[in-house]
Amino acid sequence: MFNDPVHVPRKRIALVAGEASGDLLGAGLVERLKQRWPHAEFVGIGGDTMRAAGMDTWFDASELSVMGLAEVLRHLPRLLRLRRELRQRVLDWKPDVFIGIDAPDFNLGVERWLKQRGIRTVHYVSPSVWAWREKRAAKIGLSADRVLCLFPMEPAIYERHGVDARFVGHPLADTMPLEPDRDAARRELGLAGDRPLLALLPGSRVGEIERLGNDFLAAAARVLAAEPALQVVAPMASGHARAAFERVLAAHPDAAALHPALRVIDGNARTLMIASDVILLASGTATLEAMLAKRPMVVGYRVADLTYRMVKGLGMLKVDHYALPNVLAGEPLVPELMQHDCTPDKLADALLRWLRDPAAVARLVPRFLALHEQLRCDASKQAADAVAGLVEAVPATAGAGGADGHR
Repeated sequence: MFNDPVHVPRKRIALVAGEASGDLLGAGLVERLKQRWPHAEFVGIGGDTMRAAGMDTWFDASELSVMGLAEVLRHLPRLLRLRRELRQRVLDWKPDVFIGIDAPDFNLGVERWLKQRGIRTVHYVSPSVWAWREKRAAKIGLSADRVLCLFPMEPAIYERHGVDARFVGHPLADTMPLEPDRDAARRELGLAGDRPLLALLPGSRVGEIERLGNDFLAAAARVLAAEPALQVVAPMASGHARAAFERVLAAHPDAAALHPALRVIDGNARTLMIASDVILLASGTATLEAMLAKRPMVVGYRVADLTYRMVKGLGMLKVDHYALPNVLAGEPLVPELMQHDCTPDKLADALLRWLRDPAAVARLVPRFLALHEQLRCDASKQAADAVAGLVEAVPATAGAGGADGHR
């Protein structure tokens, strides 16, 4: 009788994921929670992957996929209505826990409102409190009963602010092989196996490509002049990104010199990284993928001068390193050329050093492997365990599911 679903209180879990990466995280979490609670119900905002995992989506994840200040302002009335409707619907549904997956601008406000009304809350994917504005950790604690962190240095920051945070590992580390097959990746992409390959990733957003594209292309041209057999491949994250990159390329003074060697492709960034000999990329999550691909990289980035001066002047930036491999290692494993150092000459010199020093590359690979193993924790299982621990350890409030006997 105990295993009869009619007599087993069904757990209710509400989740919100607003981007493709969040949809994947959410699907893995739903699948693991279903293993623990086979009769649980899952509702909220998600995409195709979460629906395939068994979630009833009240709204599609695309409803939250708004990028850029102008777009946000244009969609703000709709987003505010969506937030009001969602949080009231979640409250009326009385879940055992609400899980906001990334999308902090939307989710943290929803979490805080629900937490104030007795609903347990989890925020999955910590904002980068390790990089800047550490005091946000305390504010996040006002929204989330528990924070699930992808990186091992993050829980200690939350602990300083009295917030319960758990390291669960990074899902990319779970999905990417410990020993990537470069030859297979080259065959998959139709690339020559006997020529050096530079992967060029100037960012996934139009603004990044417009800021970095010229210098990245100029650096590639300098490397090509020194290494005439070089292949250069640039993967584009979207049609908008490709159009922006091609506009930059068309106006670039080195376009003709690059033309025979340069190939622009749609997607396949991860496969390309594995196929490459060296990667030039914008600072961000892509640096983690490059590390997991075990490939040497040069990281460049630049923001508007006014933004940079404000962030530095106000002491909001708290790190010595920017690229995730360097942050995780606590030392500069790979070159970072930021702001005024992000020039074609410096980028090209750093790329050529990797291409011409195979011993340095050989020393880098085991360091990357050790970091990969540190992050490879079966993130979905760890996250599910952390959620279940919160739900099962704390008695439900009068407002939370299971307390009113309606199931």
